[in-house]
This record gives sequence, C-alpha cells and structure tokens, in this order.
Amino acid sequence: MFGSPWATFLIAAPVLLFFGLLVLLVLQTEHTMSTTLFPKVQSLLATIAAISGFGSAASAQSVDVSWYPPAQSQINRNFTQLLHSEGTWGFIYDSSETPDGEYGTYNWCNMPHVRKTEYVKPSHEYELQYVELIHRHHKRTPYSSNAFPVEPYRWDCDEQGLFYYGESLDGTQHSARTYWKVYISPVNPFVPSGWIGTCQFPQITTEGLDDSYVHGADLFQVYHDLLGFLPGRDDEDWPTKVKYRVTNNQITSQVAGLLIRGMWGDAAADRIGLAIQASAVDSLEPRYSCPAGSSLFNRIRSRDNPRWAAHLRAAGDLYTVLDDLAGVPADNEGFHASFDPYYDNLSARQCHGKPLPCKLLVEGDGDGDGDQDQDQDEDPGQQQCITQDLADTVYRIGNWEYSHIYRDSPETLAASAATYGVWLAELAAHLRDVVDGRRHDDDDDDNGNAIYYHNIAHDGSVSRLLSFLQLDTMVWPGMGAEVVFELYRKRTGDAAPSSSVSSSPAPTSGCCGGSRPSARTTRRENESESGWYVRVLFGGQLFKSSSPTLGLLDMIPIETLLAYFDGLVGENASLVKENCGFR
Repeated sequence: MFGSPWATFLIAAPVLLFFGLLVLLVLQTEHTMSTTLFPKVQSLLATIAAISGFGSAASAQSVDVSWYPPAQSQINRNFTQLLHSEGTWGFIYDSSETPDGEYGTYNWCNMPHVRKTEYVKPSHEYELQYVELIHRHHKRTPYSSNAFPVEPYRWDCDEQGLFYYGESLDGTQHSARTYWKVYISPVNPFVPSGWIGTCQFPQITTEGLDDSYVHGADLFQVYHDLLGFLPGRDDEDWPTKVKYRVTNNQITSQVAGLLIRGMWGDAAADRIGLAIQASAVDSLEPRYSCPAGSSLFNRIRSRDNPRWAAHLRAAGDLYTVLDDLAGVPADNEGFHASFDPYYDNLSARQCHGKPLPCKLLVEGDGDGDGDQDQDQDEDPGQQQCITQDLADTVYRIGNWEYSHIYRDSPETLAASAATYGVWLAELAAHLRDVVDGRRHDDDDDDNGNAIYYHNIAHDGSVSRLLSFLQLDTMVWPGMGAEVVFELYRKRTGDAAPSSSVSSSPAPTSGCCGGSRPSARTTRRENESESGWYVRVLFGGQLFKSSSPTLGLLDMIPIETLLAYFDGLVGENASLVKENCGFR
C-alpha cells in the first residue's frame, strides 16, 4: 500500500514508539498514585511481581496483589447490631486456660498456638526444612497510658523480679543477678496517676511468664518430639540452629527468657543471645519511619473517615456511662479516639482474675496509703460498677475496630505493606535463602545457619502481618497470638503435592476463620516448579486469606508466596522506602 516494506516501517515505527511511551506513562502514573496516595496497590505491583526474580530455585510468576475485603462476619458486619448484642461470640477473656476440647477458640488472655495434641503432620512426601514464627508477647499489666485517672485498687508484682544487668561475655567478670524492685517513697510528694503498686506498667506478669514457658514447651514438643526437626536438648550445637529476636520494648525480652527455658530446659541455663535491631529502625515492632504508611493508618481511624466517625457517634452513650464509672474526663482524647484504652484496661484485669472497677468517691480517701475508697455510705450491692455486659461490649467493639483498621478499609493492604514491609522482606529473604541453599554459619548474618527463627513482637506487629496476608476474618490478636511459616521440600520422585490438612471450616468460636487440621488430604492445582512449598498456621490452624492468590495457605508453592511478597514490598525491601513516601 505504501510502496515498499521500508516505507511501511518508517510510518509504523513512530506509531509503535508512541504507544510504547504511552504505556510506560500509564504505569508510572499508577506507580505514583499507589506509593504516594495509596488508593490501591494493584497494577504496578502486579507488574513488578511478574518481572521480578527470586533466585535459582524459585522462578518468577505473575500474581494478583490486589486488596480483597474480608468475610462478612458478626465481628465486622453491622456496628449497630454489634453494639446492642450480648456476649463475645464465645471468645475467652477471663483465663489463660482453654479446655482441651475447645482448643482453637479465641482466648484473649492466651491465644491458641501450635501444640502436639492438635498438630497434624503433613504427608510423608514433604520434608520440613525451615520454620519461622512470630507471636505477640504474653499477658501483662496494662500500659500506664490506659489507666484510669485514679485506679480503685493496687496492682503489685512482688512475686517476680525483672532482671537487668550487663556482663562480660569473655567470662572474666560475672555480674550479680540484679533486678528491679519498684517502691513508693513516703517522702516523694508526686504520686503517679493511674495504677499504684510495685509493677511496671507494662510488664509481663507472673501468669504471663508461666504462659510463655508453656508456649515454649509446646513448640518443642511439636518440632522436636513429634517431627524430629529441632535438635535435642543434649545436642551442643542447638544454639547454632535456632535464633530468637525481640523488639526494643522490654516486655518481649521478659517473654523470651521463660519461653526459651520452656523449649530447651536446663540446656538454656547458659547465656542466650537475643537478636535486636536499633530502636529507630527496628522492623519487627515496627519503629522505622514511614510517613505515607502512617498517614494511611491515621486516615483509616480518623473522624474524617465516615465509617470510623459513625461508630464513635453510635457509641457515644456507652462512652458516657464508662467515663462516669471510670472517672475519665469526656475531653480525654486518648480514651475517646478508639476503645483501645478501655479494652486494654478491662481485659488485663479480667485475664488476671481482678474485679471490674467500681465508681470512686470524688474527693478520694485521704488516708495516705495510695488507695482510693469506694463510697462508704453506699450499700455494696448498690455500688455503681462496670458490669460484665459493659466489658463485653467494649471487647466486641475492639475487635470491630481492629477489623476496620487492618482489613475492612481498602487502604489497609498498602498501609501494612509500607509500615511492615521491611520485616516482611526479611522473612521472604530467609525463605529464599533456604530454597537457594545460601545459609551459612556467619554469626553476624541475619539468619545464618538457623533452621528455626522465632520472633517475639506485639499486637501491632502481628496485626500488620495478618493485614498483609489478608486474613479472611480479622480479630484483635490476643496475648501470645502466633503465626507460623513452615517451609517444606517435596521429596524427589514423589507424587503430585498434597497436604494432610483439610479445609474443613472451624467452628464459630474458633480463631479467626481458619481451618482445623484433619487426616483427609486435599490437593492444590498449582505445583511448585522448584518443589518447595509453604504452610502457614495462625493459632495452630491453617491460615485462610481473602486473596485468591493465597487462599488457604496449605502447601502453597514458594514461587507464589514470594511473588506476592515481592510484588508488594520488593525483593530485599526494594519498594518500601518509596511506598513510605521517601524519594
């Protein structure tokens, strides 16, 4: 038509170049919006997932990294209905003990974790190669910021000591085993507001230390006694095979001591190093600066957010009642931005067998003992107290709020990927190193030769992980809430991959929409090209994600999981600084 092939090329080439530049411009525009405005993190990140590589053993693949809404449940469906209902859906708030027949039920005081009794081994075709887990610390006293202006009774911790001292590692000097003893000076005229007593607020309580020990013992029974994966306690090399990491908040180290002793017994009597990052950039808590991600979370829980503002307005009468009984001023912004302070204050009491508080005299007692007396002219049976129904309502609202903050709002995935992206990338790097055989014995390395990596963190840490993996039914992660990543290699020559864990639904009171293990076998359509698979457990049950990329995290190909991680945070956290708003 144009006379020659060359003429056709000369005319077509500029057109092709124009459309090529147009495509790049569209991608760049989406990239700017997703990392700066964060309305979605879909197109650009899916493209990154499609073109990024994962090393020799895990090939690249394209996956969907879009946000998907969680399941509609009694936790997040209708706030008005939730506000005026009763109970806590069978959730436990008054004991660390869960009956064996009900284990897996949400227990705020001591969340379910991997235990030998409920654990189901995968079929023989899988060989466990690496385990990494993260969990919230165990139960504690409340934060001082969540105390009522005047608390009605003391909270003492005289039955334990918080040991703090330094010691030379070369053995030339041995330290005395010093610990803190909180006391109240009769001379000091300044009395702290809130709790009076010999505890730190917060600190892990004696009951929380007991739970930590049991948690460690349960893990050892699974990964050593049942699976033969961890070395024995009499193996001198066991410290080189395991690694423990904590945050700069001292309560995680308090948990670590008893948990490690629960795992290793007398073999842990010697010094054990706890990995920790610098406070200002710690990825586990997290503490690193992420303005864009923080701004997203602030918008999600802002009074400018219609759904958030509506729930605060609907709860106005409840706030009035609680404020009157607790002595909290109506203009106290900390107590009225969310129900977090009331939730922490009341649940900590009940988990430790302490009574719900009653209204105090306005004038105080004036007897100088630091206690406050309830109205002596009032019949004890007529005292105005926070009732169990009021406390249960606070607990229901708290779970609704966490579902809103971490799952229900479309911005939650971008916010969590930004603010927790560094730790997520570290986890992905650990998995990738195992698959590619890059482990070594360098003590300065992040992972070294460890086959088991144990992170002790906080509810904000675990919540961001649940948000990132798009948990199908979001809850507020309680004390000890645990997520486990198990990395398996399929034995050469075995049949198509299958897991020994079925997808039978958990009961209503079970934790978090997961699936209980059973002996039945299910099969996944997509096989791993490398022969490596990951199983993820939350509360000892299979993790169920709303994302179609992840679904039920039961022997998911490592390529799929790494593509999802890398698509959102980048390999080695390459996208995190930009997602946080740094250019």
